[in-house]
Amino acid sequence: MFGRWLRGDTAPESAGADALRRSIQEHLPSADSETVTVVTSMAGLLGAVAYADRNYSAAEEARVREELARVSGMTPVGIDAICGALREHIVEVSTVQIPRYARALVELADVELRREVLSALIDLAAADSSISVAETNLLRQITKSLGLSQNDYVELQGRHRQHLDSLKR
Repeated sequence: MFGRWLRGDTAPESAGADALRRSIQEHLPSADSETVTVVTSMAGLLGAVAYADRNYSAAEEARVREELARVSGMTPVGIDAICGALREHIVEVSTVQIPRYARALVELADVELRREVLSALIDLAAADSSISVAETNLLRQITKSLGLSQNDYVELQGRHRQHLDSLKR
């Protein structure tokens, strides 16, 4: 077991990551590998934020659907398939895959796209009119993992300040 780790072998992809990527490849057939990776990473991070409070609500899924609809070439059938993969693998996507998704975006996306992704993640967290402490903590972690500053986070989160649970008490 440790031999593989010490040799630097990479861990195999997981069922959840594979299922999400396959559904995106299937529904964006003309997209190149990098585009599929970027869309998979964005979808995975959307799923992670939606489930940060351990409740993947209908309002959050509706917001995930809105964000996926912004992807050029994405169809309603594709959105259904991606949301189905997210629902089925939400625990894995919202835990072990976050660093991989963030790293892929740092490698493949410019800072403006990463800020746009962060903005979508913050909008998603506010979709149910409440940004929990768990969501705030995850968003701050993702901000750092995306190579963005806490100032970026504070600026983007400012428009949802009234939804912060920590300020409601």
